[in-house]
Amino acid sequence: MEFIGIDKVHQGKFITRYNCTYKTCEGNIKQYELISRNPEIKSHEELMNHNSDAVVLIIHDEANERILLNKEYRMAVGEDVFNFPAGLIDAGETGEVAAVRELREETGLKLTKINEVWPTSYSAVGLTNETSTVIVGVATGDILPSDSDVEEIEARWYTKDEVLELMSKEMFASRTQAYCFCWCKK
Repeated sequence: MEFIGIDKVHQGKFITRYNCTYKTCEGNIKQYELISRNPEIKSHEELMNHNSDAVVLIIHDEANERILLNKEYRMAVGEDVFNFPAGLIDAGETGEVAAVRELREETGLKLTKINEVWPTSYSAVGLTNETSTVIVGVATGDILPSDSDVEEIEARWYTKDEVLELMSKEMFASRTQAYCFCWCKK
């Protein structure tokens, strides 16, 4: 694959849409549509995003017997989807600071322990160059409704049996489904 160029197609409030032009190994010229949180991509190198845009929270209870999942209405798919708490890292925040804030905003819980911070990874490579930092930790407190009027989130603790039952009939974000499947099989 040979990168030829990139053109900005649309600037939204939170994302920018681009067309990337490239040449295949057989010499065919193709265009690839993508979105990014970076509003100023002008080169192939700028497509590579190794700084986290967002944080994803894999949270267990203190006994490590339950996992926290959000049931959230997602406009892009028009239905409720089970997902981990997550959100954008604000300017000046570290992933850890964003994790504390996002968990409180979405669930009312307090992040009491960070067990692991995973390396930066891409969120959805077929669509965007957005990156995330995954934080695995422990939270305590009472679950409260989200304090956002733009998100419809229902947070709840689930046991392994409950998660297996959910996965058999409900829609999940793929990263959440993958982790939960592995967690349930331990």
